[in-house]
Amino acid sequence: MRERIQDWVESLEIYVLDVMTLRRTDAKATTVRGILYGLSVLFEGIVKIRKFLYEVRILRDTTLGVQIIAIGNLTVGGTGKTPVVEKFARELTDQNRKVAILSRGYRSKPKPLLQRILDTLLFRRESSPPKVVSDGKSLMLDSEQAGDEPFMLASNLKNVVVLVDKDRVKSGRHAVENFGCDTLLLDDGFQYWKLYGRRQDVVLIDAQQPFGIEGLLPRGTLREPHEHLNRASVIFITKSNGQTKALRERIAKYNNHASIIECVHDPKYFVNVYNDNVRIDDLSFIAGKKIACLSGIAQPESFEESLISLGAELVYTKSFADHHRYTQQEILNVINRSKHRGAELIITTQKDAVRFPKLDRRDIDIYYLRVEVKIIAGATSFNECVKKICFSD
Repeated sequence: MRERIQDWVESLEIYVLDVMTLRRTDAKATTVRGILYGLSVLFEGIVKIRKFLYEVRILRDTTLGVQIIAIGNLTVGGTGKTPVVEKFARELTDQNRKVAILSRGYRSKPKPLLQRILDTLLFRRESSPPKVVSDGKSLMLDSEQAGDEPFMLASNLKNVVVLVDKDRVKSGRHAVENFGCDTLLLDDGFQYWKLYGRRQDVVLIDAQQPFGIEGLLPRGTLREPHEHLNRASVIFITKSNGQTKALRERIAKYNNHASIIECVHDPKYFVNVYNDNVRIDDLSFIAGKKIACLSGIAQPESFEESLISLGAELVYTKSFADHHRYTQQEILNVINRSKHRGAELIITTQKDAVRFPKLDRRDIDIYYLRVEVKIIAGATSFNECVKKICFSD
């Protein structure tokens, strides 16, 4: 039942995206676009009212007496946020901060229905503790329970607490009181205004698609109007090619005070999905090879282009909706089609790899490409940002 619901939701997402991008131009799509535009006007009004209510203190934020770094987007998905969260966590941990990452756990497995009903009836939302993905020493949950991104962060980071809960005031308090954390990273937290205090807002902008599909949700992919970018204290331009003068000028129209840092997602090595003891450090490993590419991310084209830049010949590509949780049959279908096209390897992302099911039959090796953030401009600004967090207590 859950798989059928997931398939229906993903089909709807793909259809709406096709309508947004004008890939569908029939009469039905035109009607849907009109409806989406009307809803986006309503959404914009709600966003502005909510912002106003926080500004006049009708809606109140909470402070926990610790440093808070909210890392997020102005648009929906696809900016490469998780590696940036990881970089901040590593740098702050190296500076002896006790870091917790707070995530809402998008598409993580919910609690059993009966427990959710009882929690609602008995008003137990606040007393129900957040999910502990990592206590800073060991993994406590799998990717299905935690969500793919929190699980990946917990797997990659040692000595960092990772918690999942929609209520990040609650999870933040849990991190401070139970783990002694003094620094909270809000993963996808730019729109989360309930938790403030000593806070820095870090916004990611994809150099390839700076403001996504122009227009607010659901007609476009903007979560907030462009002018709300002025809340950011630090702006990361991700997937940069160094030619960002025009983008910087556009950013300056909305925010001329934030530090700007440019970065790329730097390929590091390959790891076998089903045997993580097999690691290939030489990136030329795929050069000249016939490769199949499998992904369920917001912008699969960017990942596919990175494989081509490493010298691979893509003979088959298959992409699913972002955060898609794979079935065994789907992976077997990709294996069969890859073999039919003459592929020697299947390459996926680490984010996808944590969602792979167990397989009894593997006729072709499947590797994920590990990437990390590499700063190509604004390193001094990044170091100053970290220093400000570390020494402003």
